[in-house]
Amino acid sequence: MKQLKRYGYGLLVLLIGLVVTANALAAHGEKRETRQAILLTAFGTSVPEAQKAFDKIEAQARNTFPNTEIRWAFTSKIIRAKLAKQGKRLDSPEEALARLMSDGFTHVAVLSLQTIPGVEFHQLYQNAHLFGQMSGGIEKILVARPLLSSGKDMETVADVLLKNVPGRKPTDAVVFMGHGTEHHPSDAIYLAMNAIFQQKDPRAYVATVEGMITIQDVVAKLKEQKVKKVYLVPMMLVAGDHAMNDMAGDEPESWKSILTKNGFACEPVMKGTAEYPQIVDLWLDHLKTAMAHF
Repeated sequence: MKQLKRYGYGLLVLLIGLVVTANALAAHGEKRETRQAILLTAFGTSVPEAQKAFDKIEAQARNTFPNTEIRWAFTSKIIRAKLAKQGKRLDSPEEALARLMSDGFTHVAVLSLQTIPGVEFHQLYQNAHLFGQMSGGIEKILVARPLLSSGKDMETVADVLLKNVPGRKPTDAVVFMGHGTEHHPSDAIYLAMNAIFQQKDPRAYVATVEGMITIQDVVAKLKEQKVKKVYLVPMMLVAGDHAMNDMAGDEPESWKSILTKNGFACEPVMKGTAEYPQIVDLWLDHLKTAMAHF
């Protein structure tokens, strides 16, 4: 019942209509043509510069899957509302899946562009599979894994990020900003990533905005190493609001301000993970794995 209130009774009415129509067709014994589609899902961003990263993702996806319908959905209601005021209409994943059902797509692969399998991913997974349980609706729906889903994924991402810190010297440190999550098993992924970075480079760290590892935890270690300069890099899909404000902002609580107050020179790198083709390829590999089951 909570989900119905959350997404609105208008969507419920639409879904009921779609299922009734699909059931009517099935009852008449009409064989449905197999039609595949991909739904790219992200939290979203209202920052114009950050939005360009989505164009790059879509271009790589269309190049990889040239004959497949590709659509977008943003999970954040706040971001969708902001974009709507700018004249840009974005669906929620549930709305996008309802449209795909209405348009007659029988097999849908959902690519979660989240970094870790946290709260948002689990909500997406749960709601997406409800569409696959509707009689006469989408015949098969699969949700591809998010970015950091295995040890190999973590190694690949760490290697790409460490090689792309422009101007960094061996004596400089780099701190990668993760979002963090209240889903504690998933938040532990940031601990694992920090361990991998440390194995590869003793002056490379991970900290989170809302997770267990904080920037204060890292400050103490930087002082022990007598580091003078720190690079700040978002380990997020786009360099959006968190990167602009929590990481590189001028407010007293930003990471840049905290590090500067502690005597470190800071150099923010405003580049999200979606801007690295090798990392986007990793997401698309997860999508290929899902679609191989169609």
